[in-house]
Amino acid sequence: MRAPCFTRIPFLCSALLLVNFAAAQAPAPASAPKPASNSQTKPVPPAATAAPIPSPVSRHYPILVIAHGNDPSWLLRLGMKGPERLDRAGYPPIALDPDEIVPDQPGVSWVYHAKDEVTGADVAVELSREICSDGASDTKYNFKVELQHAQIGTLNGCGQSAPEKFPEFRKKNQLDPDDNADDKDKDKSKDKTKDDKEKDKDKKSVLEPITNFKLPTAVAYLDANGKVIFGRSAIRRTVAPEGSELAVSHDGKKLLFTRSDSKTGPERTIALYDWDTGRLRDLATTSVRSAFWSPDDSRVAFLKYDGKDWQVWTLPVSAPETAALFSAQSVDSLHGWISATTILASDLQNAYCLSDDKPTQTVSLKDIYGDLFQVMSSDMLRTNPINADLLLVTAYYLKTPAGAPADSVGLNSTFFLYEVLSKRRTILGPSDSYQRAAEWSRDGLQIFYSKGAPGKVPLSTWSIFWDATNPHRFNSGAFFVIGK
Repeated sequence: MRAPCFTRIPFLCSALLLVNFAAAQAPAPASAPKPASNSQTKPVPPAATAAPIPSPVSRHYPILVIAHGNDPSWLLRLGMKGPERLDRAGYPPIALDPDEIVPDQPGVSWVYHAKDEVTGADVAVELSREICSDGASDTKYNFKVELQHAQIGTLNGCGQSAPEKFPEFRKKNQLDPDDNADDKDKDKSKDKTKDDKEKDKDKKSVLEPITNFKLPTAVAYLDANGKVIFGRSAIRRTVAPEGSELAVSHDGKKLLFTRSDSKTGPERTIALYDWDTGRLRDLATTSVRSAFWSPDDSRVAFLKYDGKDWQVWTLPVSAPETAALFSAQSVDSLHGWISATTILASDLQNAYCLSDDKPTQTVSLKDIYGDLFQVMSSDMLRTNPINADLLLVTAYYLKTPAGAPADSVGLNSTFFLYEVLSKRRTILGPSDSYQRAAEWSRDGLQIFYSKGAPGKVPLSTWSIFWDATNPHRFNSGAFFVIGK
């Protein structure tokens, strides 16, 4: 079976790696010297030979181990109780809930069981005490490691004891300069509220804070009155009194948006605003919508209605009058470019990889949405900028979660991550709120989304990291998009 197109884009899937994994290296214990032979010692008769004394075998399992592999690139933290965190290049980290540890061969190998905290999938890690090479360096590691995740599959690699990389070890051995400050703060902690203690607990989570992200510098959004706002750095400009489906070029200098020309029909126009010239002009007219910039900003993909179907067209920005049909596939939604030659679109059954140099490939939306979400043409699928296997999906629940706000027709919306290969689904939006229009940052580490309560609280832009940490209000506008 042919692999989904999401994994066939080399410059997205393998050119960048999120984490530069480096395992701690410890020298192997030196072997004991052999005793010198004594040629004058008389041999002991066989009958007088004493029975061999069995060597002592340690039944303690190894802990505080860092394991890693290179094909694909991954890293595992094996803490005091077992597996606690799995990192993979191009994906958010996975928090693991350690379970029982079973000796496979006492003193030689062990099997550590755990659960994926998000999906509940079973995880098993076999750790064998044997010399291991990761194939990428001359380093010899003390453990051979095989990790099996029920959804992701099998990962093979090497491990090394690295207690100095675990906060519990560093604190116990006072390796951190601020360890002594803990005693001074004990009395203060008695006065903390429950919420404060929960925040402290979060800080000690195995999901360490993301610090290498970049804030966007070229953005667009709709303000509280529906006006189209285009911003670069600290400067904001009102581009149009109304609009929808905003898209900022990768260089941050141009903005596309859809303008409706009819309240009842499909008559719409795609408009282009140039920041440098301040010029606003129509780029494509007569029943068009949903425009997206190509990766190099030279072309624009958009939907065009032929009187029966919506189809994907493209045009060169330098010659928009030469717009041409890109694919005859009938679709309902356009979701952007996966590569310089491939575009992602969908109808109400499937997502399509439409390409000008490969056959169309299809992924079932039922696989992506599962049993919790319903498919609508207004949903959004966004490919992660650094990993085409990772999708960000905005969709409506089939059944509104208890206590969650709903829109005028009683629906609640959220966003989730979906891994096409493993079919692993991670819901990121809080279940007690309403979220739409989730978009990736250009670095692929942050998500910006519109949050509010339709008809009650105006939508505003919030941001969150891809590991579901640090959600906070970012902007007073809504339907926020990023160019640079």
